[in-house]
Amino acid sequence: MSPVNPPERTFRAVAPVIALCWLVVFFDGMDVNIYGAVMPHLIDDKDFGFTASTAGTVGSWTTFGMLVGALGCGTLTDWLGRKPMVTGSVVVFSLGSALCALAPSVFVFGAGRFVSGLGLGGLMPIGLAIVAEFAPPRRAALATGLMMTSYHAGGMAATGLGLALGPDHGWRVVFWAGVIPALVAVPLVLKWLPESPGVLFAKGRTREAETVAARYLLPAPTRAEAPEAGARGRFAAVASLFGPGQRLATPLMWLASFAGLLLVYGVSTWLPELMRASGYSLSSSVTFLMVINAGGIVGMLVAGRTADRFGAVKVSAVWFLLTACGAFLLKAHLPLGVAYAVVFVTGIWLFSAQVMVYAAAPSVYTPAQRATGLGWVTGVGRTGAVVGPWLGGAVVAGGNASLGFTTFAVAAVLGAVAISLVPLVRRNDSDPGTVGAVPRVLRHSEGKILPKH
Repeated sequence: MSPVNPPERTFRAVAPVIALCWLVVFFDGMDVNIYGAVMPHLIDDKDFGFTASTAGTVGSWTTFGMLVGALGCGTLTDWLGRKPMVTGSVVVFSLGSALCALAPSVFVFGAGRFVSGLGLGGLMPIGLAIVAEFAPPRRAALATGLMMTSYHAGGMAATGLGLALGPDHGWRVVFWAGVIPALVAVPLVLKWLPESPGVLFAKGRTREAETVAARYLLPAPTRAEAPEAGARGRFAAVASLFGPGQRLATPLMWLASFAGLLLVYGVSTWLPELMRASGYSLSSSVTFLMVINAGGIVGMLVAGRTADRFGAVKVSAVWFLLTACGAFLLKAHLPLGVAYAVVFVTGIWLFSAQVMVYAAAPSVYTPAQRATGLGWVTGVGRTGAVVGPWLGGAVVAGGNASLGFTTFAVAAVLGAVAISLVPLVRRNDSDPGTVGAVPRVLRHSEGKILPKH
């Protein structure tokens, strides 16, 4: 029998798992940002027929694929397992990149980006679920932040690939680089990434489940923590997200994720144009995008450590409000050095505010719900990823940069309000007499336990 109180797991014990998640999310961030990195070369390729208008349409196909992938993959993960879905997601977005590299027409290229989106959208919630399951109990938010630094590192790598290969070798070579994940990450995942003990237990592979749990110092899985298999189990998994203590918390998590991804994709797409419309030079405006991503990497580490102490919900809410303050400051034409500083610290808050929404999910959902819950939080949030670039484009087309920053500030306030209400509705909506529903205490992601009032 497994011990009642197993030894507390440390980062060293689970380092290989978190490192593999870091690697696959790095490739996720690289593939997402490759499109923007080669955009000028695509438009300059007159024989291919790519226009600025086409660029927006293809970008929407990508984010729509990510939406479908995120919504479907979380539920399928509980059925098939984490490891097969991680492998499948990496293979799918690598194949999409290869299709783009070979595309004879804009339509085929757009289809390739949609296929990439399916894999990209599915990978993020799986990676988050794995980290949430294996991370040290009082370091879950920090582990999530560490993993998400890889997304921004991948984005910066994509920019480097575009700058290094695009001018001399063309945009197709850059997309061939997007096939590297299938060659590098897939063999490592197949060999070293462990399966979720809960999924193994649900499949009747009890001995394997106990072996994995013992190796990584996880609690031995129980029937209550194991996702139900089959179509009935998948539908039940989604329905369970609206059980006692969650029927109001789930929509609020979705709304916070929507606001966060609207900000992430809206600002990432349109920050250079908004800054140029505010009076900065073109070169400075493009540099702002690198600066805000650098701030994002720092922010993941700062937010993770802070959330492990004060709770992911509190940190997400405060970070959203600080993002709103940063957006309002950027409405003014600041001296260049001051503007760089404001953009950097806004990046610290903006990206990690969204990630802390994900880090808060383990305090809302049970282990058996975790992959499905995260899949739907990220999937519904992807509608914000679609709306953000469109909304930013509408504002830029109107020629009012100040209104653009105000719009993003309002979205940040919306995210702060939504995530702040989650603990309140969980307390008010819980049914203490419901077995297996929400416990009579509110457990935060940092491991603290607050009495239920």
